[in-house]
This record gives sequence, C-alpha cells and structure tokens, in this order.
Amino acid sequence: MSETEWVSPWWEPPLAGNEAEQLLGALDRLRTTFRFKVDELDAAGLNTRIGASSITLGGLTKHLAANEDYMFDVKFRGKPMGGPWLENGWRDDNDWEFNSAVDNTPEELYALWDGAVARSRETVAAAIADGGLDQPADISWPDGRHPSLRRLICDLIEEYGRHTGHADLIREAVDGRVGEDPPSGWHPVGPKTA
Repeated sequence: MSETEWVSPWWEPPLAGNEAEQLLGALDRLRTTFRFKVDELDAAGLNTRIGASSITLGGLTKHLAANEDYMFDVKFRGKPMGGPWLENGWRDDNDWEFNSAVDNTPEELYALWDGAVARSRETVAAAIADGGLDQPADISWPDGRHPSLRRLICDLIEEYGRHTGHADLIREAVDGRVGEDPPSGWHPVGPKTA
C-alpha cells in the first residue's frame, strides 16, 4: 500500500456497493457513530441531561435497543417483543425506555444495545439472503399494505440519524467529546472504569 492509499475504517459504508450493502452500510455507520457517542461513560455520564430536555444518553441507548428489536422482530417477523423486553412499562408510559434507563447500570445498557444490534444484524442478513429487500414485512398499514424490508431499514436509519444528533449534543456537554466519526481504529469499550 502506498502512502497515499487510504484504508477505510470498519464502519465506513462501501464506496460502490449494491443496494443492500449501501443501506446496511449507512445504518451501521450511524450505529457506530451512536455507540462512539455513548461509549466509555459511567452512570452519571449516561444520565446527564442538558437544557430543558429529559433525554439522556442512557435513555437513547435503551430506546434505540428497543427500536432494533421492535423493527425486525415485531414489524418484520411478526413476533412479540421478547428477551429483555418481557418486563417493561410501556403499558403505562410511552417513554418507558427513556425514563427507566436511569434504573439500569451502564453495563446493562451497553449489553442491551449491543445485543439488540447483533440480533438485528442476524435477522436482516438472513432475510436478505432468503428474499431480498423487497419482501414484505409482517406489519400492515391500515389499508392492508405491507412495507418492505427496505422501508424498515430506511426507517431505522432515520431513527438513528435523529438520535445520533441528540447524542452529539449531550456527549459534548458531558465531557467535550465531539466529532462526526470515531477516531481511526476505534472499537467499543463499554462503561467508564475508575
């Protein structure tokens, strides 16, 4: 490799992949940027709020973990929320995952998100191999139409885009961490240790 060749970081989408590779690459880049923004924090950092907002990095982590499982287990496959979501408070609180994150340790929040992303990647890879992006999801709109797997992936990209922006602001307030991408060679660490 010459000195002028650039090696893409592991989270960078392909420069000229097929449609599935581009969509999943964009999603994984946002996932990685989000994980970088919430990484290496203790409970105080994960529970920091700024301004009048009640959003915390811990709440965003739990919310996006729930969205991963909801998007591909419930909406796509038609399965009920299972695993870590069996005991939840959504029945009485639409913002349960945001509000209850303060009760989780940093280790629990990181494991929750990491596990949900791993399950989503596995489900989506199997689905693409089995039928591609055009296959219909289990969920249907009120008029009976079913969104495609492509649409669900795009919806999750939008969800991450919105909340990664929130994470940018909150993380800067916590300890000054800024930047669009993680530094070269970065990998998730987990909770801040003393």
